[in-house]
Amino acid sequence: MKLNPVHTHTWVPLTIQDESESLLKVVSAEKEFVTDDEGNVWIDAISSWWTMIYGHRHPKLLSALKSQSESLDHVLLAGNIHEPAEKLSKAILELTNFDYTKVFYSDNGSNAIEISLKLAIQFYENHPDLKPRSEFLVFSNSYHGDSIGAMNVSGKNYFNRIFSELRFPTQEFPAPNCMNCPWGKKPTDCQTECLSDLERTIKQKEYAGIVIEPLVFGANGMLFYDKKVLEKLRELATYTNTLLIFDEVFTGMGKLGEVFAYQKAGVKPDLLVFAKGLTGGVLPLAATLVSKFIYETFVSKDPYKAFFHAHTMTGNPIACSVGYAAVSLLQETGLSQVKTLETKLKQYADAFQKKMGKSVENVRVMGAIFAFEWKEPVASDEYLNPIGKQIKNSLRKFHILLRPLGRTIYITPPYTISDASLTKIFSALETSLSEFLEPETD
Repeated sequence: MKLNPVHTHTWVPLTIQDESESLLKVVSAEKEFVTDDEGNVWIDAISSWWTMIYGHRHPKLLSALKSQSESLDHVLLAGNIHEPAEKLSKAILELTNFDYTKVFYSDNGSNAIEISLKLAIQFYENHPDLKPRSEFLVFSNSYHGDSIGAMNVSGKNYFNRIFSELRFPTQEFPAPNCMNCPWGKKPTDCQTECLSDLERTIKQKEYAGIVIEPLVFGANGMLFYDKKVLEKLRELATYTNTLLIFDEVFTGMGKLGEVFAYQKAGVKPDLLVFAKGLTGGVLPLAATLVSKFIYETFVSKDPYKAFFHAHTMTGNPIACSVGYAAVSLLQETGLSQVKTLETKLKQYADAFQKKMGKSVENVRVMGAIFAFEWKEPVASDEYLNPIGKQIKNSLRKFHILLRPLGRTIYITPPYTISDASLTKIFSALETSLSEFLEPETD
C-alpha cells in the first residue's frame, strides 16, 4: 500500500502534506542500509540527516545502550549527577584539549543553540565590567534550527519566512561563499572583503555574539568557505568583547576530518554547539561547550546569577552512555575512516565531474561531504527548487536515499560505508542525472 503524509497518523516533517507525496516505510536498518516493508534494501546516503556516522545499529553503541538500561534509565540532572554524564563530559572536554570547561546537555541542535544564546546574553548581565547586550550578528545562508531563538539567528529564508514577526533584533550579513565569491576573489588573494560591512557594524555598536557554522553552511546549500573568515571573526570578536559562537551541530564529531571544525580552522570560539553524530544517531543528545571565562561569571551565591535553563531529559544516562561509546569510536577508528572516505570521495568526484561536464557546478569534497549544484538555464538556489525533488525521486528507482537542498545535491554517508555502496551511489547519480540533461542541438 502506498503511504502518503495525509493518510498517516504522524505529521511527517519537512514534507509537503499532499496525497501525491510517497513515503518510504522503513522497518529495519543495518550499517549503511535501511529496509522497507516490501523487503527492498536502500542505501542511506545522507546518514539519516547526518547522524548515523558509524552506520545503523553499530554493535558498540547498541551494547552501551543495553548495558546502561540495566542499571539506570533516567534521573533528573537538576540537583543530581551520574557517572554516564560525567564520563561523557570529561571525554568531550578531552577532545577539545580542555579548550572548554563545562558541558551543558540538551537533546537537539536547536536547543543547544538556544542555550548558547541565553548564556551569551546572561554573560553580559552577570559580568561586573561589561554592559548588557542582547543583539547578535548572523549570516544570510545560515541555518541553526527551527525553535524561535535558533530561527532568529538563522538567515531569513524559506524555513522561517512565515514567522518573521517573532524575530528578535539581529544584524544579518551576506554569508561568505568561497565557491562563488561576489568579489571575484580566490583564497590566495582574499582579504575577507565579505566581512567589511560586519566589521564596520561591530565597531559601531555592542553585540552579544557572532553566530556562524564554521567552514560549511550546511542546510542552506553545503557552502564551503575559507578559514580566513573565521580568523577575521575571531579578531573582531576579541577586539570588541563580543562572544564568538560556532554551530557545529553538523560539522562536529569528525565530519570535516578533525573532531571539530574549529580545530581544522585553528580558530577557537567562546561557545561551541554540537549534536547530530554525538550518539552516532542512536539517541537524541546535544551539547553546548562553555569557555572558562564565561562559566566563571555564573559561579556565585547570588541566585540571580544562576542559569535557570533545563530540559526534562537533559543528560539522560542512556544517551550519555551511548555518546561515550560514540566518542570512543571516533578516537579509535572514526577520524581515520573520515580521512579514508575523503580520499575516496575526491576520486569519485573527479570521475563524476569528467562524466557530467558542464551540467554540474562546484563539485566539492571536504571530509565526509560530497556536494555539487545541478546547472539549470535559470539557476535558483531556493530550497524548494523542484529539481531537487525530481532528482530525489529519480534516485529512488535505484534505492538510494538522498535529500537534495534545492539544486544542491550532496551525500554525507556513514564513515563506515563500503566501497560497493559508494560505487552504487555515484553510478545511480550519473544515470539519474542523465535524464535531466538538455538534448544537444546541432
